[in-house]
Amino acid sequence: MDSFQIGHASATQWQEAMESCLAQMDLNKPANLGFLYLTDKFAESVYDILSHLKHRTQIEHWVGTTGIGICCTGQEYFNSPAIVMMLGQFPENSFNIFSTTNEDFDDFVSTHQTWLASKQPLFAVVHGDPRNQKIAHQITQLSERMGEGFLVGGLTSSRQHYFQIADNITEGNLSGVMFDSNVVVTTRLTQGCATIGQRHQITESSYNVLVKLDDRPALDVFNEDIGEELANDLNQVAGHIFAALPVQGSDTGDYLIRNLVGIDKENKLVAIGELVNTGTPIIFAQRDSRTAREDLIKMLNNIKKGLTTTPKGGVYYSCLGRGANLFGENSEELKIIQSVLGDVPLVGFFANGEISHQRLYGYTGVLTLFL
Repeated sequence: MDSFQIGHASATQWQEAMESCLAQMDLNKPANLGFLYLTDKFAESVYDILSHLKHRTQIEHWVGTTGIGICCTGQEYFNSPAIVMMLGQFPENSFNIFSTTNEDFDDFVSTHQTWLASKQPLFAVVHGDPRNQKIAHQITQLSERMGEGFLVGGLTSSRQHYFQIADNITEGNLSGVMFDSNVVVTTRLTQGCATIGQRHQITESSYNVLVKLDDRPALDVFNEDIGEELANDLNQVAGHIFAALPVQGSDTGDYLIRNLVGIDKENKLVAIGELVNTGTPIIFAQRDSRTAREDLIKMLNNIKKGLTTTPKGGVYYSCLGRGANLFGENSEELKIIQSVLGDVPLVGFFANGEISHQRLYGYTGVLTLFL
């Protein structure tokens, strides 16, 4: 594969933004797959945008979605009408575009069974609908249908329309592109929160409510971990303190961040945004811009250290809670990536949840490079 090409632009009209993107690329250069991300300001025009792109580029295969924020090499676009796109040439028949229509994946298997059986894909870029309450289960199911395939991607973020692009326009479930072993990638995840206090065990729970941790009232343990200042004014914890659920079997200390959704002072209960079981480990965490920056740089250096060739291009999926909210204005998060990796062609968006391997994360950044 030759180096990929990217284009990005912000403009009042989508036609102007699209033409500006295309003007940044050589359309005579071979390409057979496009990645397309547009801010939700252009969401209503996604049908026209995709149709015109196919006509102008003569590329039939496209994947992507809408986002409140989108990004590319060294640049972030938030709350403005913008488009980013990347064109790549992949080995013939090495990828397969898909969209799911039901939870049990019967349609997915029947539609793609020939390609799946002959290619045994190990990697996919996926986009999901955050309104689907079973989306986390669908992510696991898709990975299993691929033979424990590794997924990267994110959940669409939008104020109104939750469109995904998978050759056509879809929504409601999962969509994306699967790759066979001829497409080599490297991928890493970076956390946006830092754990605090000790690791605890849930010794009593009800659905998503923590009743007891280490055989003590959950709120007592929570207050000790967050410190006296926050414990005296629990109104401050929203958006600052989270629950961290360690990923079982992870050798990198990964954890799933989930929001706090309620505190019952009288009964000393803590509710989180995830169903939990007795015996599950849990840690509390806080959003920390310094730690997030350090972890991002550490991840980038690790992925760079393992490179034996210059990446052709990449995709990056970051949480809406990151970007300007965590790293500062002026595209700081993407500029950090650029400062370590150089001008690798890169596109992506700021998601309602990030996908890595078989799991749905929050407050993370997921970077994948095509080699």
